[in-house]
Amino acid sequence: MTNTLWWLWLPVLLIIVWWFASANSTNLFVPPLQKIVQSMIRDFGNGLLLTAMMTSLANLALGLLIAIVVGVVHGLIIGETARLRLILDPFIHFFRSVPQSALVPLIIGAFGIGAEPKIYAVAFACVWPIMLNTIDGTRGVEVGVRQVSRVFGIPRMLYFRRVVLPGAMPQIVAGVRVALPIGIVVMVVSELFASNMGLGFYILNSSSTFKIPETWGGALLVGVIGYFLVLVFALFERRLLSWYFKSAAR
Repeated sequence: MTNTLWWLWLPVLLIIVWWFASANSTNLFVPPLQKIVQSMIRDFGNGLLLTAMMTSLANLALGLLIAIVVGVVHGLIIGETARLRLILDPFIHFFRSVPQSALVPLIIGAFGIGAEPKIYAVAFACVWPIMLNTIDGTRGVEVGVRQVSRVFGIPRMLYFRRVVLPGAMPQIVAGVRVALPIGIVVMVVSELFASNMGLGFYILNSSSTFKIPETWGGALLVGVIGYFLVLVFALFERRLLSWYFKSAAR
């Protein structure tokens, strides 16, 4: 309870300050927060904003899931194979350095419109931090543990599942934590191109028709979703890696 209050007090304070500071605003592009909230409540009530949010979250969840599977599997293999790591390292760092948002139009152009290109764009953006952290986590498994596994002749798949994967798990989770906000950004950007659904489309359509409160509402909803997902993931991380945090606290 105390941790929850600690996480929420500043956002609540900023909302209160914004509410009263913008109450008498006459600027067309900075409407009062009350109008923004009213537009959000209206579009949630008629299902417009709820449908957009669910569409975006579905794209984000599927893209992130693909990135986790691909990033972890390839990260474990590359981290365990020194020669393969030496060959692929320049390519991995090249692709992770490319601005992911800049590739969204190319991905959509290559795969067409619909949900699939948005999912692929999120997956492509999220896979690199997950893969790199998995490689680092795999390489960080203690040499003594590896040697004991070889001495006892543990099968390769069992070795990966029970030795390498648990040892690399803190780094893997850290990679997913880094990938999450990247995925949210690409989720919105991907819906700005050749799309008629999602929060990105909602924001673009509202701004192009000069619905300023709706534009602000869509952007604020993305921020709220991102903040909420980070809090939920932090709780999940504490539970999944409880053994790790307990050992670190000693």
